Amino acid sequence: MTDTSALANPFDLTGQVAVITGGGSGIGLSMATALAQAGSDVCLWGRRPELVERAAADLAALGRRTLGLSVDVTDEGAVEAAMARTLETFGRVDTCIANAGVGGGGTPFLETSLEEFRRVQRTNVEGAFLTLREAAKPMVAQGDGGSLVGIASLAAIHGQPRGQSYAASKGGLISMIKAIAIELARHDIRANAVLPGWTMTPMAEPVLTWDRFREKVLPRMPVGRWGLPDDFGAVAVYLASPASAFHTADTLLLDGGYSAF
Repeated sequence: MTDTSALANPFDLTGQVAVITGGGSGIGLSMATALAQAGSDVCLWGRRPELVERAAADLAALGRRTLGLSVDVTDEGAVEAAMARTLETFGRVDTCIANAGVGGGGTPFLETSLEEFRRVQRTNVEGAFLTLREAAKPMVAQGDGGSLVGIASLAAIHGQPRGQSYAASKGGLISMIKAIAIELARHDIRANAVLPGWTMTPMAEPVLTWDRFREKVLPRMPVGRWGLPDDFGAVAVYLASPASAFHTADTLLLDGGYSAF
């Protein structure tokens, strides 16, 4: 039977639970805020407990159940324990956004060590793999579907000199998301990747505020500005909502038109 209430207001997330890694700041926090504003309860994961706990307390002011957990997503045991704690607190998981990531640019390709390459993959690929796998398990058990989201990057599809480690990690994430989407579609679980362009986040700020970079790159931004974390809240709500029920195995590029110019 069609859920007429969902059709009447497909962006109402009341009763849902979302997990967002890297949720203490930047894009992760903006997505979490938008989800909470739409009615979802929210569990924030991050390496810095003071950030996620403070962010969770702020979101609780919206009248949602919230929890901030200190989690190293490269640690399999830590991810499993965090998901168990999430389920113990909220009882279910409907949306999981694998947003935690590290940068890896600046070193010439010929000088990049294997350890540096692996450092980036451990968080950006392995961490996302562990997070999404543990979130998918309760979604399958619940039997009513869910949404898995990986935060990739424009770097995955747009050549980035001195950024091979980062580009490889985000390209790998996109491929993994598509494979997950196909395998879990029979469980009504959809999986999509979001690709931010140049966005003013704590990780990107040193580059985006560098005079030489700004003078060279900003004129190529058709919208005339860098992206902001708040630009990503609406897409998080859409991907968590019934409105995206037929949308899976896709890459959503939000770059202000940069790649098309």
